[in-house]
Amino acid sequence: MSLSRYFPILDWGRRYDRTALTGDAVAAVIVTIMLIPQSLAYALLAGMPPEAGIYASIAPILLYAIFGTSRALAVGPVAVVSLMTAAAVGNIAESGTAGYVAAALTLAALSGAMLLALGLLRLGFLANFLSHPVIAGFITASGILIAASQLRHILGIEAEGHTLLEIAKSLWAHLDEVNVITLALGASATAFLYWVRGGLKPLLRRAGLGPRAADIGAKTGPVLAIVATTLAVWAFDLEARGVAIVGEVPQSLPPLTVPSVSPELLRQLAVPALLISIIGFVESISVAQTLAAKKRQRIDPDQELIGLGAANMGAAFTGGFPVTGGFSRSVVNYDAGVETPAAGAFTAIGLALAALFLTPLIHYLPKATLAATIIVAVLSLVDLSILTRAWTFSRADFAAVSVTILLTLFAGVELGVTAGVVTSILVHLYKTSRPHMAVVGRVSGTEHFRNVLRHEVETQPHVLSLRVDESLYFPNARYLEDQLGAFAADKPDLTDVVLMFPAVNEVDLSALESLEAINTRLRDAGIRLHLSEVKGPVMDRLQRSHFLDELTGEIFLSQHEAELHLRNPEAARAPASSGVAAKGAARSAESLRSGGASRNGP
Repeated sequence: MSLSRYFPILDWGRRYDRTALTGDAVAAVIVTIMLIPQSLAYALLAGMPPEAGIYASIAPILLYAIFGTSRALAVGPVAVVSLMTAAAVGNIAESGTAGYVAAALTLAALSGAMLLALGLLRLGFLANFLSHPVIAGFITASGILIAASQLRHILGIEAEGHTLLEIAKSLWAHLDEVNVITLALGASATAFLYWVRGGLKPLLRRAGLGPRAADIGAKTGPVLAIVATTLAVWAFDLEARGVAIVGEVPQSLPPLTVPSVSPELLRQLAVPALLISIIGFVESISVAQTLAAKKRQRIDPDQELIGLGAANMGAAFTGGFPVTGGFSRSVVNYDAGVETPAAGAFTAIGLALAALFLTPLIHYLPKATLAATIIVAVLSLVDLSILTRAWTFSRADFAAVSVTILLTLFAGVELGVTAGVVTSILVHLYKTSRPHMAVVGRVSGTEHFRNVLRHEVETQPHVLSLRVDESLYFPNARYLEDQLGAFAADKPDLTDVVLMFPAVNEVDLSALESLEAINTRLRDAGIRLHLSEVKGPVMDRLQRSHFLDELTGEIFLSQHEAELHLRNPEAARAPASSGVAAKGAARSAESLRSGGASRNGP
């Protein structure tokens, strides 16, 4: 196997040229400017020292550039994963302690190991079991929870809690301690950042900037809020008046750190690490695939798992915390003209220089400004319209979304996302356990067969044609038996039943046993069972059983052929000319044609 399969850098690196270098360098400068305040803010959200946010954005970006397949994805701390980190580690140690930092490093290492294992085993498809409505519900609830948790920094008071009720009660209890100056700084920064999102770009356009330059300027506008509030704190000595600031940030490159291998700590963090891995991967792959589609590029989900796993391992050994691909940074990266993952390497260099030389400049940065940055960023993720859309489209999806949102808000992040995963699977099982089945008839003058409840169709009193619109497996095998019995009970003159299988892609052993039971039950009642429009892979599997030998009826290539053959009850007793009357011979012929291999055609 080619090394480029696991090291995509060997692929795009061979074609790297000056044009790509220019695009990557420009994108890296813009993302670096944006990433510095974001990294500090998300470290604050995760309960980590501010410098940990910068550390978590250096080695992970470099490693993703080597192992990742997305050209535009910007890896680093993100809001949802930072919140999940705080929720998981906060149950083990107190924020600000060495034990808290050690637990966060271990959480990143566990998450990285799980992602690497999933990627090497090519299990990226498992993320598909988390439905989009549930993900949307979880992100919406997390956005509300994150915004609520940052109000304490805006108000300048002490508060705590991991659920909405806990946070609200704590804020209310300390409401008389609000620092007016901190509130003024936080509120003005929040208002400015909201204005930047919609008002700065038109202003820059009126000032003469081009569309692309104005767009990039608007996205890096939050730096202005940081500069202004930092200068205000420094100039008026607001720290002495109770304004909380970032304080001393070490001037150094990321240190070499070693995660804990305590069995008890690993046990406590195993489930949170798995949940962070799943949520982080789903968020990252969604962003990567969206941006790649715009340039007709390809994303390999399994290799993305390896890239994100390597990034988290890098964070664990360089003083960081769990990371993933961020939406806002990646969009800015794409809009700035990124060409290859080398832009990530350039961004890492920029952040390393910032860690070495610029950290003294953020000593007086108020935490209220970082909180405002987080609030404005996460509230853009809140989409309560998902509830109305789900209610209109699917009650089952609405139930899944509602459970996820409510449990995340009022029971905690871990329980919320766990409930989301479980609910996604249960909804899928519920839907497939009661597959849609329709009695069909022929549309007059055509060879098409449609639901008798939806169309004017022709039917025969002695024939029941039942279309099965779902693959058959253990949860719905008995349902097929029950539904067929109910439909057959309404036809006293019934002599033949035809099961249409155009939508059946799979038949497992439980379903096979149900088909055998149906065949036996109908035979005892003097009714023949037929199949039509059976797909090749399903037929291959049926041919490996005794079912076809015992089948009382025929197998027809099309429902139209079945209808013609069964139109006359007496003629129907004769073998079908093009059906499978001699089933053993048909199996031999099929085996010779396919060479024993399964085919996708019918």
